[in-house]
Amino acid sequence: MTPRSLDEWLRFVERQHPQAIALGLERVSEVRARLGLAFGCPLITVTGTNGKGSTCAMLEAILRAAGWRTGLYTSPHLLRYNERVRIDGVEVDDRALAEAFAAVEAARAGIPLTYFEFGTLAAAWLFARERLDAVVLEVGLGGRLDAVNVFDPDCAVLTSVGIDHVEHLGATREEIGREKAGIFRAGRPAVVSDPNPPKNVLEAARALGARLLLLGRDFGYREEGAQWLYWEAEGRRVTLAHPALRGAAQLRNAAAAIAALGTLRDRLPVEMGAVRRGLAAVSLPGRFQVLPGSPRLILDVAHNPQAAEALAENLAASGAAAGTLAVFGMLRDKDIRGVARALAPCIARWHLASLPGPRGADASRLARALAQAGVRASATEHASVAAALAAARGDAGDDDRIVVFGSFLTVAAAMAELRAAQPAGNG
Repeated sequence: MTPRSLDEWLRFVERQHPQAIALGLERVSEVRARLGLAFGCPLITVTGTNGKGSTCAMLEAILRAAGWRTGLYTSPHLLRYNERVRIDGVEVDDRALAEAFAAVEAARAGIPLTYFEFGTLAAAWLFARERLDAVVLEVGLGGRLDAVNVFDPDCAVLTSVGIDHVEHLGATREEIGREKAGIFRAGRPAVVSDPNPPKNVLEAARALGARLLLLGRDFGYREEGAQWLYWEAEGRRVTLAHPALRGAAQLRNAAAAIAALGTLRDRLPVEMGAVRRGLAAVSLPGRFQVLPGSPRLILDVAHNPQAAEALAENLAASGAAAGTLAVFGMLRDKDIRGVARALAPCIARWHLASLPGPRGADASRLARALAQAGVRASATEHASVAAALAAARGDAGDDDRIVVFGSFLTVAAAMAELRAAQPAGNG
């Protein structure tokens, strides 16, 4: 039976490869060639352990503020698959996505594709049919062997290198950096905003002949109270308001986005007024997202130690609270102890949530990891994120705050629960 609805297509796509993750470009390259996919406009590809989603959102917002028509592909999604594919700032609808999946299915002729590979080609098919001025693609995993890397970027961006996905990318920053540097191209700009990039990244860029732009050498930023300064080695200096995305790391992401656009100014000129408007308007759910109300509720998809350290810094800088309660759920193949250790000084009470699926860690596993990490604050186990969130809200005083973190799945479940609790007509 041929799938018809988007939900039917997504269920079908999940069954077309025996592995959830199967890195390699041969299969995707073959199907891409059969589809004849080409964008006909500048392409920016963004990779990084953390910060790549925010950088992509900023690139899209600035380009749109400058009047350019954009395509944006990101992953994973929080509530709806449509979040992954945006054209001119609008999520592609179910019908168009279903049509794109049908086109990929017809072209692959039995070649096995993973869920991510299928989705990447479907997004590219949609972008190729539009008259776009710029395309921004977020790498799913690593870089060198990620499906996104079948497309040659006009500018590559590497936001950070941290320890994550060690079973696929390696256990050290040097190994992981080598994989991420795989998106660089000879003679084309490679913007690296990691403040301490592994030597393998620099060596890969030099060996390839990429035009390497390094944070702190070729471009940079400096916080100046309520504003911040962006600078380039060529002499450009500009003072800007803080981006709409919260957190100190967002200045680094904003600097990377501006630097990347600067490398394409001959084809995509962007005035600083558009930079200002774009950074003021950018939004990205689940990245230190502070919701109104009392107690304060903060959503953050931090799921590795590097992201957890950034979350801890943001909590420390975000104003006083009587106490901070955690709603914490993670995948079992992540560094649970490392994340707990990074946030332990901030958290007064933990509400541990079991996550579903074969990769989800149950609450008892989280409790053991907290104990191994030396966490002494009280921790209560719950069967689901919904149960943990309800308990945390009942436990919190008006002057407390609740931070939901540990996984995209954790934040998505909390968002779904909050949306379901809204009175009719308020959502």
